[in-house]
Amino acid sequence: MAFFHQICRGFSSSAVRAVVIKHVTIIGGGQMGSGIAQVAASTGHSVTLVDTSEDILKKSVKTIEGSLRRVVKKKFADKPEAGEEYVQKVLKNVSTSSDAGSAAQGTDLVLEAIVENLQVKQDLFSHLDKLAPAHTIFASNTSSLSISDIASSTSRLDRFGGLHFFNPVPMMKLVEVCGTSATSQETFDSLMNFSKELGKTPVSCKDTPGFIVNRLLVPYILEAYHLHERGHGSKEDVDIAMKLGAGYPMGPFELSDYIGLDTIKFILDGWRVMDPNNPSFAPSELLNKLVAEGKLGKKTGEGFYKYK
Repeated sequence: MAFFHQICRGFSSSAVRAVVIKHVTIIGGGQMGSGIAQVAASTGHSVTLVDTSEDILKKSVKTIEGSLRRVVKKKFADKPEAGEEYVQKVLKNVSTSSDAGSAAQGTDLVLEAIVENLQVKQDLFSHLDKLAPAHTIFASNTSSLSISDIASSTSRLDRFGGLHFFNPVPMMKLVEVCGTSATSQETFDSLMNFSKELGKTPVSCKDTPGFIVNRLLVPYILEAYHLHERGHGSKEDVDIAMKLGAGYPMGPFELSDYIGLDTIKFILDGWRVMDPNNPSFAPSELLNKLVAEGKLGKKTGEGFYKYK
């Protein structure tokens, strides 16, 4: 293990040229991965979308096509033939693979959007590190884990960063670009430029829990739970108050159901391990109860509200 870390440190100081990202390999064909693939393909990038089975990948491509058709209904309302041509042009930029190692061998950027599990992400990047070209940048779409911890499984610490997109990716303009203490300026610039090429607005953030948005958003949501648990406001009144009083598009309970209560609990539990005495991360009995009952929000039909 000590020898492994010596190798990592040796590579972290190596000179790296800025990479113009033309080909992107996205690991994970779920909602986030499919959304990133759609946006990248729509801006002329060559995309390989990777997941564990052909069935999952077929569903991913179908999701991308459905999303594109919703776009063309507005963008090409009076020109259906041009709209169809646009859909097919974008889809031609997307290929699929169930072999991550093979997909990583001819790419400029490997971006993972898989399960929020540190060991799983480390295992993935450790494997791909041996196969990807020297110039290839690695990035994670994690919303809660340390980029440095994920990168530690590779020998390219200077070519590793965070690209945190927001859901739904085709609509949300923000990307949080995270560099670690070992990320080279060339790598960071490449990730910033890539984000801009996608038509997004990137912001620079440090490798701290939750980066910018979630570090502010999750404690706000948690305080709404605590306020409700203290009997100081109903879920409905809290949501209405924040929408009409603060101008938010959704209140904290509505937003929680949209994000997924299990996702919020996972983030909070992880942060509490890192900073157990921080009152901003104090557990919520109501959140824990709903997650234990499998009431995770819109995706299960019930969370703080019912959707059936």
